[in-house]
Amino acid sequence: MNTDRIYKNAQKGDNTRESILAHALALSHEVGYEVVTRNAIAERAGCSGPLISMYFGGMRNLRKAIMREAIKHEDLAVIAQGLAAKDKEAQKASAHLKMQALATLIQEMPS
Repeated sequence: MNTDRIYKNAQKGDNTRESILAHALALSHEVGYEVVTRNAIAERAGCSGPLISMYFGGMRNLRKAIMREAIKHEDLAVIAQGLAAKDKEAQKASAHLKMQALATLIQEMPS
């Protein structure tokens, strides 16, 4: 068994997953967490929708992964959108991060 090849393939898969997530987070930030689609992410990431499904399953799992990534990178706009939509994954952010995200949301509201 060639463990080097298996490791390289696993690493490549991790890189692909991370790349998809990075594009998904950026797109969620631009167009909105609740309205981003698998096809839009696939187009942005330069891959196919079925490849995204292979890594994340359905949209529910993809949205969870996007929100986890938003929390990890402290993307306040996406976290705020998740909180406003009562997203369960967004609720897992720290209290401090949730307060910052909501403050950002309030500041962006028209006067």
